[in-house]
Amino acid sequence: MEEPCPAGESEELTESEESVYSGLEDSGTDSSSAEEEEEEEEEEEGPGGSSPPPRTHAPRKSKILEDDSLLKENESLLAQDEYEEDSSDEEDIRNTVGNIPMEWYQDFPHIGYNLEGKKIYKPIRNKDELDMFLEKMENPDYWRTVQDKMTGADIKLTDEQVDLVHRLQKGQFGDVHFNPYEPAVDFFTHEVMIHPVTNRPADKRSFIPSLIEKEKVSKLVHAIKMGWIKPRKPKDDTPTYYDLWAHEDPNSILGRHKMHVPAPKMKLPGHEESYNPPPEYLLSEEEKLAWEQQEPAERKLNFVPQQYRCLRAVPAYSRFIHERFERCLDLYLCPRQRKMRVNVDPEDLIPKLPKPRDLQPFPTTQALVYRGHTSLVRCLSISPSGQWLVSGSDDCTVRFWEVCTARCMKTLPVGGVVKSVAWNPNPTICLVAICVEQSVLLVNPCLGDKLLYGATDQLLESYVAPEEERVQPVQWVTATMEEHGKGIRLVVQHSKAVKQVSWHGKGDYFASVVSDNSNMQVLIHQTSKRWSQNPFRKSKGLVQCVLFHPIRPYFFVATQRYVRVYNLLKQELTKKLMTNCKWVSSMAIHPGGDNIICGSYDSKLAWFDLDLSTRPYQLLRHHKKALRSVAFHKHYPLFASGSDDGTVIVCHGMVYNDLLQNPLLVPVKVLKGHVMTLDLGVLDVLFHPTQPWVFSSGADGTVRLYT
Repeated sequence: MEEPCPAGESEELTESEESVYSGLEDSGTDSSSAEEEEEEEEEEEGPGGSSPPPRTHAPRKSKILEDDSLLKENESLLAQDEYEEDSSDEEDIRNTVGNIPMEWYQDFPHIGYNLEGKKIYKPIRNKDELDMFLEKMENPDYWRTVQDKMTGADIKLTDEQVDLVHRLQKGQFGDVHFNPYEPAVDFFTHEVMIHPVTNRPADKRSFIPSLIEKEKVSKLVHAIKMGWIKPRKPKDDTPTYYDLWAHEDPNSILGRHKMHVPAPKMKLPGHEESYNPPPEYLLSEEEKLAWEQQEPAERKLNFVPQQYRCLRAVPAYSRFIHERFERCLDLYLCPRQRKMRVNVDPEDLIPKLPKPRDLQPFPTTQALVYRGHTSLVRCLSISPSGQWLVSGSDDCTVRFWEVCTARCMKTLPVGGVVKSVAWNPNPTICLVAICVEQSVLLVNPCLGDKLLYGATDQLLESYVAPEEERVQPVQWVTATMEEHGKGIRLVVQHSKAVKQVSWHGKGDYFASVVSDNSNMQVLIHQTSKRWSQNPFRKSKGLVQCVLFHPIRPYFFVATQRYVRVYNLLKQELTKKLMTNCKWVSSMAIHPGGDNIICGSYDSKLAWFDLDLSTRPYQLLRHHKKALRSVAFHKHYPLFASGSDDGTVIVCHGMVYNDLLQNPLLVPVKVLKGHVMTLDLGVLDVLFHPTQPWVFSSGADGTVRLYT
């Protein structure tokens, strides 16, 4: 019989017992939370909810006996709680190496460390197979003995553990008391309650747009735009009918033929061919007579519908062999042909051009009208600054205008029809060349900066005549005092009527075209040396107009059908462009120098890419009548053409630096305003040097500015 131990000892015992089970858990965490403490307190209270009795030393023996019984209850409670507290991570309390592969210890005599840090040695086991067999035969608990990998010791499984293994092998729950088929409690009701189910504050992510979703959506949007994701086609509700005769057997000999055209099907029999047709299909006596009198080819039906009381009464069909024979004739005598139909959408044939509003700026509206000339205005030119405009007319005058105000600054009577005017492109020289009958006048208009036009006069007066007189195709004559007062400085007298004058970009040389069939048609003049020369030995046709290249030493000469490009340094022909037009009227060169346009009297405009080909890159037929003039803008990608139909058509002509990309030509605006006079419309067009403005001169005696 055990001696009842005092309460003080029981207290020590319980605390030491507790330390065995709880010390390992406490060592695992640095600080325990309030919740864990509460749980511990609850556990100490025990399952009944009553706290353990106060531990005080009792003098009386009965009190000691009561305490002893309470102590035993406490111990039994602690023994129960031992397995509840134990966690599945640490199956054995003694070995403290943690959750590591035990193979790491296979070369060592020990297998880990206990709570006090001392080595746990492996059990000495030299059991061979015979020992194992004997143990298996003699030991009744051999089947429930397993080796603990953490300590190397043999452990006998209890009945509860064996039951647990069996249950888990059968796929059941580990806990015996767990009922997997309990009735479900419908926690969420269909009725809206006033209290929330959880009063947790909303996540931050619930009111901030998700970046991942945004990325997914943007990917989907991109895929839809690129056409990788297509919307689902709506289901077709129309019933489908199957035609049994639609497809012949593909395995037949004719079916294997690639280009075999199947024979046309015979018309299926209708109601009129029935043995008992409806009464409306039967012919009356008059209809029968009419049918018999008709030609066989004209008859709608090649038989007379008849009525029989039953199918037995129907006789043999008299025309059967005749019809079969006709069908055979149809099949082998009628030629059949497969028609290849090309389904082309007409919209696809039209080139995709950008919208004009994307190609701004370009002139759209008439801003100013320069009135003053009494006859048709043939030619225009503008100063390099863009401030002054000069116009030549059939009323034998040249007028100088201020561009912004349309005010006529000066009128110069020249005593003849003005065919061409050209303002010197050099901004440091104030000089205008004017073609009048058989001479070219070099005029200083004395407009703008006084220093500028004073310097021009000084430059002309500084000329010193050479000692030896040279033979020239023209005569250079200094203006008289009266002409000098008008602004005329030099007169270059030709043998025949002059029809065009054109300056070189540097402003010292200019070329003139004479109405003549000889080799004297084109002459090049140098102002500073007052020297002229004839560059061509023989005539290549009637010259219409000439141009200097803006950058390179090239010279363009347009005859009726061709444009010839000459190299002035090498003095040779470099290119001959075929215009595909009947009669070239005018020519303009792109400021880049690699593209030129030619207008013609047969209402075509030819765009040439000089690097590409000698034939036109594009022929534009926008005008109804003859083209009189074409022009390029110096800075903007614009070109314009004026025609006898009274319109100016402005086009966007973008030339790319990339040589692989072709120029983009888009007509953007038709400008109207000039009145048709004597079947003539617009005679000259010209762009402003800096602004996207275009000037046009017409047969109605006006000059118009479109901005």
